[in-house]
Amino acid sequence: MEMRSGRVVRGVPLNIDLPEGCVANVLSLTTPQDVCRLSAVSPIFKSAAESDDVWQRFLPNDLESILSTALDGSLLLSSASSKKEVYFSLCDNPIIVDHGRKSFSLEKNSGKICYVLSARDLVIT
Repeated sequence: MEMRSGRVVRGVPLNIDLPEGCVANVLSLTTPQDVCRLSAVSPIFKSAAESDDVWQRFLPNDLESILSTALDGSLLLSSASSKKEVYFSLCDNPIIVDHGRKSFSLEKNSGKICYVLSARDLVIT
């Protein structure tokens, strides 16, 4: 077991000499669940996991247009202090969109988009 910079994790040295932006970019290529887990690995991972750049990658590209059809969509974006807060808010609190005909949320572990259709929006022949 070798120690570098005084950091040893379970017998394996953890010496990260990458800039935080590089670590954040790598984290953004994983899943939201992995980012949360990796944030416990080291202070540099924790700091990178708080980056808006990481959480922006987990939000849908067309989020603003989706929220424009919601009653309180613009309020969510303006009141949130970070992209991470927006992400978890969308996971925990579905938003009613499309004039009350659909519910929009994100799946917490993967970031996948979830729509729930109302009975009024279904046409069964």
